[in-house]
Amino acid sequence: MIEDAKTPQVPVKEKKAPTLYLIVAIKIIKGVLLLLAAMSIFALAGKDLQDLFDRFIRWVHLDPENGFFGALGDRLATITPAGVKRAALVPFLYGLFLIVGGTGLGLRAKWAIWLAIGESAFFIPIEVYELIRVHHPNPEAPHPMFAHPKTGLCIILAINIFIVWYLYKNRERLFRHHH
Repeated sequence: MIEDAKTPQVPVKEKKAPTLYLIVAIKIIKGVLLLLAAMSIFALAGKDLQDLFDRFIRWVHLDPENGFFGALGDRLATITPAGVKRAALVPFLYGLFLIVGGTGLGLRAKWAIWLAIGESAFFIPIEVYELIRVHHPNPEAPHPMFAHPKTGLCIILAINIFIVWYLYKNRERLFRHHH
């Protein structure tokens, strides 16, 4: 006698992906920080940037008469309120882009993986170019990591390469849709 027993279907559990959620957290945190930076820049519109810069330089106990800081302060005097608002637009749009992409990744939307891969891969050639470009170490840097700018850039490049590799390699496993 052949039994015609139906086997109960067990719902497919979504696989855990701690690395994916780390990438999501990084993207959303960067997005929120960029939005905060954009709002801070926007708040500077219509203010005396040269005076604010001078007060900041004095607050951090730097010499405002230094040629570099003096030239920078003079340059700030030429920035219009409209220019400040335009400058705030870039971090605002990129922050929104990161938040939307990070949220899409967290919800495992198929479009979001390609958005994240493209966004991370976009910066790789720029970072490689900066690595091969001649940089001169600064022995007076406050921290040894910043004495040679290539150290931090290598870390950022490695993270971006890892993100692209991880998302591309795991795209089917992480973003499988059942219809």
